[in-house]
Amino acid sequence: MKRVILQLTAVFAVCLLMAAGCAGGVSRQENPENVVDQAETGSDDAAWEEAVHTPLGKYPETVEYTLGKISGANNSNLPVGDTYEDNAYTRYLREVLNIQNEDAFELEAGGSYEEALEMSIADRSIPDVLVVNGRDNLVKLVEAGLVENLTTVYEECTTDVIKEMYESYGEDLLGSATFDGKLYAFPNTAIDDGHMLLWLRADWIRELGLEEPQTMDEAMQVIKAFVDNDIAGNGRTIGLACSTGIIAGSSETYGVDSIFTKFGSAPEKWILDDDGQIVYGSVTDETKEALRYLNQLYEDGVLDTRFLLRKTDNIDDLLVNGYCGAAFGRWWAPNNPLSLSYSADNTAEWKPYLFAEDVQDQPQTFESYDEWMYVVVRKGYEHPEIVGKYVSAIFDYSRYEDDQYSSEVNEYFSINVDPTARPMNINVDYIDALYRCGENLQKALAGEMSVTELSGLEKSYYNTCRSYLNGNLTTANGWAAYASRIQAVEVLENTGTRKKPAISLGSAEGEIPQNLQDLETEAFLKIIAGEEPVDYFDTFVQEWYANGGEELTEKVRN
Repeated sequence: MKRVILQLTAVFAVCLLMAAGCAGGVSRQENPENVVDQAETGSDDAAWEEAVHTPLGKYPETVEYTLGKISGANNSNLPVGDTYEDNAYTRYLREVLNIQNEDAFELEAGGSYEEALEMSIADRSIPDVLVVNGRDNLVKLVEAGLVENLTTVYEECTTDVIKEMYESYGEDLLGSATFDGKLYAFPNTAIDDGHMLLWLRADWIRELGLEEPQTMDEAMQVIKAFVDNDIAGNGRTIGLACSTGIIAGSSETYGVDSIFTKFGSAPEKWILDDDGQIVYGSVTDETKEALRYLNQLYEDGVLDTRFLLRKTDNIDDLLVNGYCGAAFGRWWAPNNPLSLSYSADNTAEWKPYLFAEDVQDQPQTFESYDEWMYVVVRKGYEHPEIVGKYVSAIFDYSRYEDDQYSSEVNEYFSINVDPTARPMNINVDYIDALYRCGENLQKALAGEMSVTELSGLEKSYYNTCRSYLNGNLTTANGWAAYASRIQAVEVLENTGTRKKPAISLGSAEGEIPQNLQDLETEAFLKIIAGEEPVDYFDTFVQEWYANGGEELTEKVRN
């Protein structure tokens, strides 16, 4: 494994040196014959001036920029023939802005990326544009003086809509990229994904003659009936899917976060307790009660009794083979992983559930932005405005105004192309974008809103959902678009309770050291699986504070 990482880093270093050699990109081409037409020059200068100082002004000549990006698994699910340098996004950007990325490197987020980034900072050499994973890395780049001040870029080269989107998150999001009053990066926006939903096989519920659950406890009894009646056959039915990570967060699969939410717990987050003190959510009494409940589910066979032995791929296989009929997941779970089940058996009817009483008592959480993405520009690059223009074109113009070139870009959303396919990985949208889109889609499908009023993105989803409902589209992508954007969002809206926006920890360092993470995971797994009694939680809390948690908590509070 060390050899692989070192090889990746070596390749990364070579790419950075190559990027440094062409760091200026391509702007105005030299006239080899030194022949200048004054009228054309004046027009050309005006075009350059407009492009440099406006969100959507098109460069008169192609501007190339070297890019360091985070890639996605399976080539980001791009259509056959498309690459990170030539796809719907890059073709659109060439057409609208006349810009083109030349990727200096493409690495998945993780150890090799972090190691390579450290090397680039030490060598003081980064590409023209760089996607940064985590605010801690952003701080290092700013302190090293390697990135441009983008304050003017934000003011001049982002549209009013983009500014509204960022403002919908309050001051904390842009504040996380601001140092001494200057903006040094464009941050990713994490739209409100809503609460985690419980996805159940509704066809199994009908087959067993069960009532649809109205509470979490009733839902657990439904899952128990799946197992007790071995609905998959031959003793292969498992209970609620669960990974050994336990907490899925906002991007992973097979967590049981909703069980903790039911008890007013927020593990792996800094929260505000009833006394107004910042505490780590994994060490509260509410978390202990959630673990007690999970242990009971395990003992009753409701929770997959072999979950300690499962990896994500194993659970995926259980869905594909029809052995599992219950899993927690976000609204986008139909895209991943439930589309695996639908692709194997389109009679598998997954339905989302959310119980309002379980999401009423949610604590206030804090955000340190340790895992957020940012886009920065190399200090001295001739066209720092390129980032503001990119964001304006992709997340405003293509969605809300352009009906000439944007169809291919918007189509990517409906065919489930991963966002990492974009040159700059960040997403910029309103915090309540999910609900805005869902409401408009429902109105349009019901004939209460004209399709012409939909944004480009919404039209793409509308066409997919309508084709699915009409029976003209029977693919997993068609079902996933409808199940996620219509069914799941409707369930979220019907609960009437949205998640509380997180509050920034400011300059406080809230990252949990690996030794404390390991201590937590081991304790939680032992309690859930009955290897330790529930009261062992108290021992875990004492050890957590004694092994650095107390000092860390004081730092976060101060």
